[in-house]
Amino acid sequence: MLLKRTAVSYVLVMMFVGTTIAVAGNKKIMSTRAARVLAERAIVESVYGLKIRSTEEVVDMVAANFVGKTESKTSAEIQGIKIDEVVYDAEKDIAQATASISIDTITNIDGQELDLKGKTFKRVAFATSTPANAGPLRALRAAELDGYKNLVKTIVGFTLESKTTVENYILTSDIVKVKVMATTYLADLVDYGWDEEGNAFVKFKVTKKDIEDILGASIPGVDDVIEVEGHGAQVDDYSAAKAQS
Repeated sequence: MLLKRTAVSYVLVMMFVGTTIAVAGNKKIMSTRAARVLAERAIVESVYGLKIRSTEEVVDMVAANFVGKTESKTSAEIQGIKIDEVVYDAEKDIAQATASISIDTITNIDGQELDLKGKTFKRVAFATSTPANAGPLRALRAAELDGYKNLVKTIVGFTLESKTTVENYILTSDIVKVKVMATTYLADLVDYGWDEEGNAFVKFKVTKKDIEDILGASIPGVDDVIEVEGHGAQVDDYSAAKAQS
């Protein structure tokens, strides 16, 4: 009887050890937690808003001389964000988190109190613990910032500076700079994805009336529903091609 109990105990111990080894890794936990945080950030950017600063420059009408840079910043105290779903792809080590919030009023990034009438905002974010798998996720974030920039350019406008020099009837210098510095909020993400080459895209939408109510002024020259698209790439083959030219 003692032998049987010892054998049974041994089997149970081995099963316990085997189970512990199978679930002891923290890669899934880290990826899913990171995705949750990024989804929460996306909600804050959509509702509370973010500051966008962007510059684009074209020199001598040559695409190889184009330089574009966009930066964003946000900070907020917010309650009520819910994580509705977390999905983890163990093979690719990519986690997807879906966050949402239903909110009545909020003081946005510009200090304005917005009456949102219980509107629900939903955003999705991805994260991974494996750097080699992060390319598509970085491209998607780049597309988000590009979309925010385009939204600001459409609603708020931008500053364009141009300087052209002609000597002896020959164009010797042509410089165009576009500058954007503003805040944006209440952006609904209506679509996102990747094309066959792995480049990412996002589509944002805002309602003209909502923005006009906030600004207290009309926005000329735009449709009732404002939609913009942003793009982001995984690989910087542009710089590589430029270096070879």
